[in-house]
Amino acid sequence: MARPRARHDGDKKRSSFALKYLVTIISSTAAETVTFPLDITKTRLQLQGQLGSKKSPYRGMFQTAIGIGISYKQQLVNLAKGNYNDIIMHHIDATLLNILKYVQEEGLLNLWKGVAPAVIRHMVYSGCRMNFYEYIRENVFKRNKYGQYPLWKAIPTGMFSGAAAQFLASPCDLVKVHMQMEGKRKLEGLKPRYKGTFDAFRSIVRNDGVLGLWKGWVPNCQRAAIVCLGDLTTYDSAKQAILRNTRLEDNALTHALSSGCSGLVSATLGTPADVVKTRMMNQKYVNGRGVVFRSSLDCLLKTTRAEGVAALWKGFLPVWSRMAPWSLTFWLVYEEVRVLVGLGNF
Repeated sequence: MARPRARHDGDKKRSSFALKYLVTIISSTAAETVTFPLDITKTRLQLQGQLGSKKSPYRGMFQTAIGIGISYKQQLVNLAKGNYNDIIMHHIDATLLNILKYVQEEGLLNLWKGVAPAVIRHMVYSGCRMNFYEYIRENVFKRNKYGQYPLWKAIPTGMFSGAAAQFLASPCDLVKVHMQMEGKRKLEGLKPRYKGTFDAFRSIVRNDGVLGLWKGWVPNCQRAAIVCLGDLTTYDSAKQAILRNTRLEDNALTHALSSGCSGLVSATLGTPADVVKTRMMNQKYVNGRGVVFRSSLDCLLKTTRAEGVAALWKGFLPVWSRMAPWSLTFWLVYEEVRVLVGLGNF
């Protein structure tokens, strides 16, 4: 009797892993598709003013707000006076106008340019990070006797899960960034580099070899570790705190509140790393070396020297405004689908 039971438990664990992976893919695909237009807006904003790139007017964020007549100096005045609502509203207007301008110049459907590699990336990235985190939480570090997962355990768990998963998904992230910049190349009169997603994969392998698919993987993994710290660790810790200190149950409201916390923390911690990652991946490489930036640290230093510290938070509003609905969509779908298929809450 013992042996059949052992086989049954093993089969159950394997099927549970596969089922969790499938639930993660469904949830991340829904979240990625809904919020992708904000991701492409963020990418364009982060590449504005980059060393070695063609000069173009700033649009949105901390340097300028397009079409709404507010200068950087005026934003500092508003900040000094405590007019935070004015600052937030102008940044929201700037982001919306940026999206409208993008649609006007390149077409509505181009807001989803690069969504295919983004979805493929999440099939690898989110599927791995969620399973890595849960496995470590339940089988390596383990919860305490009260069923809680302490923050000192959750932090390294989240960072390791994010970095490891991102390393596996880095080729898809590289292709996504390249595809997102194709529309801009057309506007600048440059010849498109790729015919589609799979052509981009083939072209990169042909020109840079298989290892070229991992171009920029170091800042990529650094950013993923920080974002996962903000997302997974914050969500798990916030959810535990809400359940422990309030009368709320493990339901959609608790999931929404927890995801709101994770989205804000992720955006705040992850935007500087995201700026560095995007610029490292978008620059030209010769013989495996970046033409403009030698390393993540070099990119960080050159960016702050040339554009100021505020440049590290370029695209913060679209990052946050994307991470908030992304996190909300993902966690609500993920938690509900887990319950529906019998896995229980996260």
